[in-house]
Amino acid sequence: MSQISFTIDAPVFDPSTGEARFGYRLADHAFVETLRFPLENLETARATTAAFATMLDLTAAVLGVSYFKLLAPFKIDASALALSQAQQAFVIDVYENGLGEFYARNDLKRFGRLTITADAPREDDTPPTLPARSLVLIGGGKDSLVSVQLLESAGTEMSLFAVNPKGPILSSTERSGLPFLTVERALDPEMIALSQKPGYYNGHVPSTAINSMIAALASLLYGYGNIVLSNERSASEGNVEFDGRQANHQYSKSIDFERDIRDVLSTATSGMLGYFSLLRPYSEARIAALFARTNRYDDVFSSCNRNFRLAGHDGPLWCGKCPKCHFVFLIFAPQMERSRLTAIFGQDVLDNPENIAPYRELTGLSGHKPWECVGEILEAAACLWRISDHRDWRDSAVVKALKPDLEAFYGPARLQSAYEEFMTDSTDHLIPEHIQNAIAPHAH
Repeated sequence: MSQISFTIDAPVFDPSTGEARFGYRLADHAFVETLRFPLENLETARATTAAFATMLDLTAAVLGVSYFKLLAPFKIDASALALSQAQQAFVIDVYENGLGEFYARNDLKRFGRLTITADAPREDDTPPTLPARSLVLIGGGKDSLVSVQLLESAGTEMSLFAVNPKGPILSSTERSGLPFLTVERALDPEMIALSQKPGYYNGHVPSTAINSMIAALASLLYGYGNIVLSNERSASEGNVEFDGRQANHQYSKSIDFERDIRDVLSTATSGMLGYFSLLRPYSEARIAALFARTNRYDDVFSSCNRNFRLAGHDGPLWCGKCPKCHFVFLIFAPQMERSRLTAIFGQDVLDNPENIAPYRELTGLSGHKPWECVGEILEAAACLWRISDHRDWRDSAVVKALKPDLEAFYGPARLQSAYEEFMTDSTDHLIPEHIQNAIAPHAH
């Protein structure tokens, strides 16, 4: 395996068709991935700048993780790309920490062992001019919709953005009534086929990093000065210790990654393109409280990845069985009446005895934090304890079963103080001051 090199070819963008092509080589295989950007409002002159060429190279490198992981070699040949030392370090971070869960679950030790070669960076030319408007990544779940509502309240000019949108993304965006920019991404079908065959690896990739780079290309092509995400502070918490580091399912949603990609995008555009998460000061519990203020999206949003993947447009929005459903139902419970919450989910997730064991994991009483986009272990424990005496929830199967164990393990005083802490905003974020000031009156 150490002799195999993963090669990233020079990407190509055709402004007349809006198509970008990314080539990769791994052992005897060659792959091509395509992105298709809509021609409407695409400013072709923007595609001729050094900033766009550098962004295209960075995007090629980040998209490559999907092909690299088939064999997970130690060498990355990016000699066809023009990347600075800082940009190469960013790419290595994506391939190491961004694939942390993939390595842990496949028992592959790669941390600190990957190498990359790249061409010298381009000379700077005229910096791109980007309007002070925001491109907001929309995922169809509660988080991005809270961002949308806060930005709307603050009078921010924005468009929503998604790659290959379907299901709750489409229904939520339609409900918002805001402009919507989409990009079509087509993975190489051979990569998908190989990932299911013996002798090749498969697993989680850092989708937020991938979508962020695609959004960066879109920001340059269509003129947006800020890329806005909706990653909360708990995304920085890892899942398990592996190979001397914390493997984090949500690494590309973490504040460490946010700092790195913000700096890389800013440098590549001479400071013109901003990148930040609007919800970084908030815990999941706090975001749930903000979402619960209105029922505008109750019947169209979903954070359930399982039903999202399987159903797309059709079928229930929530499966009620996955860690994401369990966690989201739990953090909404202190904020919503039982009738509203069960109407959203189509069931009472907390009153199902089959869910007792999964909730033990979510709250830290057994196992480890699930490989999913869920909040902190202590946060889940504090929210469950918070509702343990509430008339709507105290007789639910999960609450009755776990309350005594939570109190014995954590103690009531710690659970109470933890809940209060999770409802208090953090100052550790990268939100520009003028935007933070604009949304502050609407977030309290």
